[in-house]
Amino acid sequence: MKKNKEQLINNIVGQLEGIKRMIGEKEDCFKIMIQMKAVKSAFDNVMENFLKNNFLDCSAKMKKSDREKMEKLLKELLKK
Repeated sequence: MKKNKEQLINNIVGQLEGIKRMIGEKEDCFKIMIQMKAVKSAFDNVMENFLKNNFLDCSAKMKKSDREKMEKLLKELLKK
């Protein structure tokens, strides 16, 4: 079953809350880093899907100067 965007974002928020708790409880650094990597990966996935599904609609409504700003932002977002 595919999750919708809200569910995926809620999962990420839950993961971040878990990381916050782990840091507060001074859990093992390696375990915390694994969770951080999972959050980063999940967020990258949500961002990529959002861009794929919305970029053309967003850019079609923009003025040329805003489109140029969006292109710069997109290049930054896609850097790994």
